[in-house]
Amino acid sequence: MNRRKFLSTGAAFAALATVPRALAEWQPSQRYPDPLIKILDPGFSKYRIGIAKVEKIASGQRWAEGPVWFGDGRYLLWSDIPNNRIMRWDEETGAVSVFRKPSNNANGNTRDRQGRLLTCEHDTRRVTRTEYDGTITVIADRFEGKPLNSPNDIVCRSDGSIWFTDPPFGILGYYEGHTANVELPTNVYRWDPKSKQIAVVAGDINRPNGLAFSPDESKLYIVEAGASPARVIRVYDVVDGGTRLANLRPFITAENKGTPDGLRVDVDGNLWCGWGMGDETLDGVMIFNPDGKPIGRIELPERCANLCFGGTHRNRLFMCGSTSVYSVYVNTQGAAGG
Repeated sequence: MNRRKFLSTGAAFAALATVPRALAEWQPSQRYPDPLIKILDPGFSKYRIGIAKVEKIASGQRWAEGPVWFGDGRYLLWSDIPNNRIMRWDEETGAVSVFRKPSNNANGNTRDRQGRLLTCEHDTRRVTRTEYDGTITVIADRFEGKPLNSPNDIVCRSDGSIWFTDPPFGILGYYEGHTANVELPTNVYRWDPKSKQIAVVAGDINRPNGLAFSPDESKLYIVEAGASPARVIRVYDVVDGGTRLANLRPFITAENKGTPDGLRVDVDGNLWCGWGMGDETLDGVMIFNPDGKPIGRIELPERCANLCFGGTHRNRLFMCGSTSVYSVYVNTQGAAGG
């Protein structure tokens, strides 16, 4: 997507500054359709369910991140990074509990194609897999003899390969990990299920953050958190049988219209992106079609760092705000692997 095309949508962003921001006083809408779910382009109309609304399902977090859905147990997990814990919400009862503490300042989570939990840990600077019996296997903690920076977000491809980003955020201070030297570039890595080794698939992105595959796995979207002057979502082609990336190009340039963070893709190829930072009127979720056009928005009273699809039919969007977790039913389903 070119820069001119994105800037032409500025009026759509500007029209969103209408909802007051008072987190302590936030209440779900009593009206249908929910006014927090914005249609920016007619193409989004079919994804909004007229009798579904944004709901807050958990609060009291310090920085919520990395949601992942376990359909076989009907529960959601997410990381509360500064509180050094992974939290759990049960769909049937609505109960919120601590799943794991300490979590080694866990950040991104997903499941592998066998249903096991994959976790990026800031404090231990590693990626782990939780086995069926609860034991933890280290997938990666070093590359070429040097410690990883602080693995951030993670996805699993259908061939069993694990892809993760490695910016330095967890070693820049003691709030989300611990202070340490950056010894490696901020790479994106692929873990090979046969060799059990990691390889750099992208070394040309400054502080890579959220990532997601297109539904057919022919593309990989990556948020570049260190881009200047604004964050960018970039896209690669996935080539050589799913082992390599090529043809890097910008997909969305945020300019001064908020900050993308975590993202997931639905079965139609739309990108659902956690959004916010700075201008509070932009907090929430931005939805882009496969051409990079903004088509919809979900307004939240706080920045959304990350999200995932879940529920019985993978049509419930779970959104990690800064201190709370929200959900809304949508008329699409999440693509596999996120």
